[in-house]
Amino acid sequence: MNSAQVKAIKKPATSNDRRRVTILGSTGSVGCQTIDLISREKEKYQVVALTALKNVDKLVEQARLLNPEMVVIADDKQYAALKDALADTKIKVAAGAKAVVEAAEADSDWVMSAIVGSAGLPGTLAAARRGATIAFANKETLVCAGPLMMELVAQTGSKLLPVDSEHNAIWQVFDFDRREFISRLIITASGGPFRTNTREQMAGMTREQALKHPVWSMGAKISIDSATLMNKALEVIEAHFLFQMPSEKIDVLVHPQSVIHSMVEYEDGSVLAQMGTPDMRIPIAYTLAWPDRMATPAAKLDLAKLGQLTFEQPDPIKFPALRFAREAMAKGGTASATLNAANEIAVQAFLDNRIGFLDIERVNEATLNGVPTVKLTNLDVLDDIDQQARRFAQDQIKRLSNR
Repeated sequence: MNSAQVKAIKKPATSNDRRRVTILGSTGSVGCQTIDLISREKEKYQVVALTALKNVDKLVEQARLLNPEMVVIADDKQYAALKDALADTKIKVAAGAKAVVEAAEADSDWVMSAIVGSAGLPGTLAAARRGATIAFANKETLVCAGPLMMELVAQTGSKLLPVDSEHNAIWQVFDFDRREFISRLIITASGGPFRTNTREQMAGMTREQALKHPVWSMGAKISIDSATLMNKALEVIEAHFLFQMPSEKIDVLVHPQSVIHSMVEYEDGSVLAQMGTPDMRIPIAYTLAWPDRMATPAAKLDLAKLGQLTFEQPDPIKFPALRFAREAMAKGGTASATLNAANEIAVQAFLDNRIGFLDIERVNEATLNGVPTVKLTNLDVLDDIDQQARRFAQDQIKRLSNR
């Protein structure tokens, strides 16, 4: 996002001109927290569309709270249940992947892209094509299709507002008008639940242990990514595209307290940091109300009570995911999409108890090295590589499962 894009974003709607919003992935962690914020200031927002994968009960509850124009359930099998539950309302009900894209195409000012994984890409691209302002918590949008997405944004005038706490933090202290004075970005990581464990201990960690993040409350997939540090690997790639910074100018620093969410270092030695309690409603609110700010129920930061902030370098032996990201960025083309696809398959296999915790990295590395990297010219190329990578990863999982 350049300075012209930043300045072009309109101020939030007033009570006389409610901002029209769409939430893709409304029943997930980010979606629910977005709705929590909107419900506190209903007079400022009109919800156009809500979409969910298969959680009908939660989607119905949200629909009755906010009275959207449209709700979509991606799982076709859940359509009848959703239709029946909202039969006494005027809310339009639809189902299927195409309907999710239609929700993204609906006439709204602001779209929250919170569908986990590559499944969130079609809706995000659809919103970008019509020039919408997109608050995106779906890092895979840029990891998989960074060049295509940034080109589309430039063509349509769409605005990308990062929701990930790390990128949101950078965005708040990044001098877009004088970016030439920025020497590096420093993305912080909590270190996940296994930060102090040995490799031998990590090998035997269970699904339940990996899901117990010490600081953040997140969905299953991103919690496992935090345990492997793959979330930081993907965030490095995301930051590369979003802020147009080369890999060598993006560092990762482990900060267990998760108070400093990221930093920007300038060539004069100044380091600007955004700080706050680890509550996703803070970065969500920043995008929802930007360029103004809105009140949130997040606890206020009390540094005196906290006492100290600590930092350490990530261990490259224990957590090789960061190396994978650097290698994918060096390869360019479709390599990042390959790494992302492999990771989605490997994480699900671990959650299904089909492979061990350290097998996730084995699948990711083998797939990154085993699937050819080609130039990313269009979405058809991306889809082809994505499928190749998933098949390759599945083959690796079968091999590991038969040990």
